[in-house]
Amino acid sequence: MSMWSKRKQPAERRMNCMQVARVLQAYLDGETDEVTARRVAAHLEDCRRCGLQAETYQAIKSALSRRAEPEAEAIERLRGFAEGLLRHDMGGEEKEQTPGA
Repeated sequence: MSMWSKRKQPAERRMNCMQVARVLQAYLDGETDEVTARRVAAHLEDCRRCGLQAETYQAIKSALSRRAEPEAEAIERLRGFAEGLLRHDMGGEEKEQTPGA
């Protein structure tokens, strides 16, 4: 057996909320590669906030596909999620908001 066959696959890195937010729509539409799909799915299982966000996107997408108006609650959850992402930097730490900013 060659030494190359003994090599293990590199461990898949965990995704953070910002990374998932960037690819969530593509993931929900089935447009991500297999590795990204596994990483997003794992994150959604572990992160309640992102899991709820995925459910919100699905609810809005479903309503729009029926040509119905999305529920106001789903729109508000989407807005809150976006605002939460804006308050976090790339490392996942919440930024302090300065008065008047």
